Amino acid sequence: MYLEKLFNLKDKVVAVVGGGGYLCSEMARSFAHAGCSVAIIDIRLEKAKKIEIGINKEGFKNTLSLSLDVGKKNQHEKVLNSILNKFGSLDVVINGAGINGSTSFLDITENEWNEIMDSQIKGTFFGCQVYGEHMVSKGSGNIINISSASAGPPLSKAFTYSAAKAAIKNLTQNLAREWAPKGVRVNSIRPGFFPTEWNLKNFIDEERKSAILNHTAMRRFGKPSELTGAILWLASDSASFVTGSEITVDGGFSCMTI
Repeated sequence: MYLEKLFNLKDKVVAVVGGGGYLCSEMARSFAHAGCSVAIIDIRLEKAKKIEIGINKEGFKNTLSLSLDVGKKNQHEKVLNSILNKFGSLDVVINGAGINGSTSFLDITENEWNEIMDSQIKGTFFGCQVYGEHMVSKGSGNIINISSASAGPPLSKAFTYSAAKAAIKNLTQNLAREWAPKGVRVNSIRPGFFPTEWNLKNFIDEERKSAILNHTAMRRFGKPSELTGAILWLASDSASFVTGSEITVDGGFSCMTI
C-alpha cells in the first residue's frame, strides 16, 4: 500500500508523443498498466493504432491514438483539443518523437539538418509550448522530454542529432526554472544505448558495437522496459520536488573514462 500510494498514477491523463516508436511505445504501455488514460501520438497513425490495439488487448481501454507532425504547431493544438475532448484534462506529456542521421559533418545537407532539427528540438519546443500553456493555465502538470547520451559530450556519427539533444536539455532546464512557480515540472530522461533496428543497420556496426559496450559499465545494451521505472517515477508525485533534472539511464555509459 505504501508504494502504491507513493507512486500512484491512477486516473492521470498522459500524452506520449512518439508513442508508436521503439522506446515510447513501451512508455505508453507502462502508463496504461499504471492506471492512466493514455494518448498514443505518432506521425504514423497506423503505428499509434497498433500500439493502442495492443494495450487494449491487455485490458486497458482508456486510450486514444492520434497522428501528429511535431514540427507543426497547429497540429499540436489539434492534438491537445482531441485529448481534452476525450479525457477532459492533460497531466503528463512525454516529448519523445524525433529522427537521427549518421551523415558525416561535411556531407550534411540543409534539408537533412532541418528534418532532424524539426523532429527533435522544434517538435519538443512546440510540444512544451502548446501542452505547457494548458498546464500553466490550470496550475499543475508534468513534462518529460527525451534527451540522449549524445547531448554532451557528443557522440560521433550523430552531429545534428547531438546538437538537437543538447538544445532539448537546455530547453528543459529553462522551462523548469520558468514554470516551477506555476506548478509545472519539466525534466528529461537521458537514455544510453537502446538500439532499434535502424540503429543496428545504420549506426552500429560491429566495431562501434564493441566500442559502445566497452564504454558501458554493464557491458550490454538497454531494454525499453528498463526506461519505464524512471519515467513513471518522474511522472508521479513522489518526484514532486524534482524539476530541471536530467535523469540518466545508460548502464553506466556516462561514468566511464579509461
